Amino acid sequence: MPTRAGSWIASICVSIFDDRLEVENPGLLPFGLTIEDLHHGISKLRNRVIGRVFHALGLIEQWGSGVQRMTAACREMGLAPPRFEEIVTRFRVTIYTERVGSPALDETDQAIVGALAGGKGLLTSEIAGMIGLTPRATRTRLARLVGSGLVREVGTGPQDPKRRYFRAE
Repeated sequence: MPTRAGSWIASICVSIFDDRLEVENPGLLPFGLTIEDLHHGISKLRNRVIGRVFHALGLIEQWGSGVQRMTAACREMGLAPPRFEEIVTRFRVTIYTERVGSPALDETDQAIVGALAGGKGLLTSEIAGMIGLTPRATRTRLARLVGSGLVREVGTGPQDPKRRYFRAE
């Protein structure tokens, strides 16, 4: 679809496969920025005005931190680091979904997984009492553990007060 200036509008493409997620963006990295730079937190803002507006609106905390946060999130979930590629006139990020290691757990998450080791499902309130957190904070941690595949939940839905959590075997 041509624009008024005669240029073409390119779309972002998101592809979901059994083993990975690929996001392709039109355009390459800004001149002088390499893929290796991304891993070190180096960034170049394409449009400073948009960057300042997004920052003022609270839509971004800072520029240049996304790659490190994405890589850390993959590591914490036990996934391979994301792959970054420049392909002709597009930039692709690939996030793999198969585990290459164990998810990183802090002491509280380890306590939750340990409490579920007995095989008897526990309610959120029971887990909260065992680890000394509020039920709300416990639900947040449980959701993350369910997402990482370490814990499974059984209930009629997300609002089920009798929903029980089990250690995934």
